[in-house]
Amino acid sequence: MSTLDEPKPCRQPSAVESQNEGSDPEAGSEENQLQGQYGWDGDNDPDNPQNWSYLKKAINIGIVFVLAFITPLSSSTVGPALPLLAEDLGETREHVVALVVSIFVLGFAFGPLVLAPLSELYGRRPIYNISNIVSLACSIGCALAPNMASLVVFRFVAGCFGAAPMTVAGGSIADLVPLAHRGIVMAGLFAGIFLGPVIGPVIGGFVAEMVGWRWIFWLIVIVSTIATILTLCFLNESHADTILRKKAELSKEQSQLDGKSSAKVQAVLLQSILRPMRMLIRSPIITGLSLYLALIYGYLYLLFATFSTVFPKQYGFGPGILGLAYLGLGAGMAIALAILSWFSDWSQERLTRKYGRSKPEYRLLPLIFGIPFIPIGLFGYGWTTQYQVHWIVPIIFTSFAGIGLIFSFVPTQIYMVDAFTKYAASALAAASAVRSIFGGCLPIAGLPMYSALGYGWGNSLLGFAALAASVAPFVFWRYGERLRTKYQVSFD
Repeated sequence: MSTLDEPKPCRQPSAVESQNEGSDPEAGSEENQLQGQYGWDGDNDPDNPQNWSYLKKAINIGIVFVLAFITPLSSSTVGPALPLLAEDLGETREHVVALVVSIFVLGFAFGPLVLAPLSELYGRRPIYNISNIVSLACSIGCALAPNMASLVVFRFVAGCFGAAPMTVAGGSIADLVPLAHRGIVMAGLFAGIFLGPVIGPVIGGFVAEMVGWRWIFWLIVIVSTIATILTLCFLNESHADTILRKKAELSKEQSQLDGKSSAKVQAVLLQSILRPMRMLIRSPIITGLSLYLALIYGYLYLLFATFSTVFPKQYGFGPGILGLAYLGLGAGMAIALAILSWFSDWSQERLTRKYGRSKPEYRLLPLIFGIPFIPIGLFGYGWTTQYQVHWIVPIIFTSFAGIGLIFSFVPTQIYMVDAFTKYAASALAAASAVRSIFGGCLPIAGLPMYSALGYGWGNSLLGFAALAASVAPFVFWRYGERLRTKYQVSFD
């Protein structure tokens, strides 16, 4: 069997079945009982989120896109202002200054582990609302922070709660969008998640230079307030089990259901919170994909954190134009997202027709195509900055890294939504925990590495690591289904 050969065909699931695809057959017995006793009124039940009107779906998905855009935007907007911030707060240690960006990303590792599974227990809407309000309060704290310590604490808490939309959004899309059209919608989601950190520094650099670094956070407060109001007023609950549970509570058996739920509430809550870690520890495919993404994600935030040092030192960039250094990454990401928004669903449909069944592993094909881009970007960026080649050249090379990042990240996220649809938010939270630790810690190590090795050999070291890891996409493509089905996780 060649690397790209597929197993023999089987039946393709329907759109309605896709709401529970990838779940363990013994999992969620209480939810399954709810669906059996208080199920949808046929395949065309208007209460089923899969059957909502296009307008209602568009409004809900649009709000989710906005929420998932704001958090990554907030993560890097302050990047170009770090020198001004450090001077104002009297901080001279470079690694502590870099922590302002890194600690926010580190929060991504912890918040989703609790908030994502809770969205599968209590519904998406309350989690979005709670996360928005806490993040907004912490952004106000950042704007008013009197010292570096308080700023770092507010940034960490904002990252913990702000990360919820980035993981719960995958569950919301699984709630609303059939499998056949999920690729293009997920590409739209990740357009915001990845272009946010690129657009943020462009805005932040000019804002900091004109009115000061604190106004970066006040700008985030304004945007977050608008998003919070939109969510409170217009976002509908889309989690199927939550809708069915509310439907059951209106029935004549309400008291029996409440009694049963009260007796089990602590156990169910604990199971839900532990679900992402169980998936991470017991599912080799989730573990492998998470570790691979962690390396790639670490590169992204290493570049974000070091641009504020590399371009001022090597090319004399000021705070205003420093944000433009991020546009190479953004251009590469935009190109890759445009390609994947078409290719993901097209390849899924084509391979399904060819082999007679739909399976999540078809989503992983772009991983293989993206292998060369990150090493090319890192090698080129490192040596051109080392020898101070015209500033446009390293920026162009970062676009290759942007393409490779998207070709690695987006297919794996769509795969987790397709493979673990009912518990997509927990699967995404498990992956987020691992990659965010790398994304938070690698930038802190970046500056000492560049000091010891220089920009050329420092980025070459990262490039060689990316080449060594390039075997992983072939393993995921060929053995992904076997790893997923052989080591199934009991979710409840």
